[in-house]
Amino acid sequence: MRDSTRASVASTSGRLTSAELRRELSVRNLRLAEGVPHESTYSAIPSVLYQELNREHGNFLPASYRRICASPEWSRRLKKCYTSSKKLARSADRTRKELDCANSSDALLMNIFCHPSVLRDGRVSELLGAEPGISPCFGYKARVPVANGRFDRTEVDLLLGDLLVEAKLTENDFQTAEEAVLLAYRDFSDVFDRPQLPQTDNHYLSYQLLRNVLAAYALHSSFCVLVDARRPDLADAWYAVMKCVKPVELRTKLRISTWQEVAQATPSTLRAFLAAKYGIGRG
Repeated sequence: MRDSTRASVASTSGRLTSAELRRELSVRNLRLAEGVPHESTYSAIPSVLYQELNREHGNFLPASYRRICASPEWSRRLKKCYTSSKKLARSADRTRKELDCANSSDALLMNIFCHPSVLRDGRVSELLGAEPGISPCFGYKARVPVANGRFDRTEVDLLLGDLLVEAKLTENDFQTAEEAVLLAYRDFSDVFDRPQLPQTDNHYLSYQLLRNVLAAYALHSSFCVLVDARRPDLADAWYAVMKCVKPVELRTKLRISTWQEVAQATPSTLRAFLAAKYGIGRG
């Protein structure tokens, strides 16, 4: 793990809770959305949902959105349904999509990795430890072995060559799961020091991280968690899991990076977009 990454996520400067980061994104996007098709939720912290118009979409940089629309595989991600439509006026009029939302970590991920220059110049790939020039696969269904000989088709946010990436932005945490759910995985006891894992009486914390580490182990892959530097709580949750991984070779394949680090390795137009829309970097 790079010392610079550990320092950036451990710093208390700019530390925000999930609610505080949602509020910041709400303020930014309510301002940016003026004059473009959008709607916002009726909630204490309104979420902005952009709408497509004339093949442009307010939640995406035009260069990235054009590439997404041109790829049948990538454009399928745009069809994911928004789960909080009931908080919108006239919610039954049409189906809203998850990637319309300004808080969507999937949309942020695609804005970056679908940009035509990002993977071509190799700087982001080098930062994350992936091979340059690899086409990204979003929503990859990893096969994680369970004890009965079957597989759990775990969805991973991004596959980049042999690198699995879990991306977070305003999410509260990495979810929890009952102990029995984790014990059903074939390699769970081989991979983790179970007594040391973050847990309550009957639940393991950071279920998504545990599951994705198991996926990396089964696939002989690397795994990176991508978080906002303003959310050190998410980074702390990942460190708590990493220190419980028993196989030394697997531990060397576990990484963390921040959106801020990634943004610094992107072209200037994308970097300015990320700063204005997400407050990543300056803006």
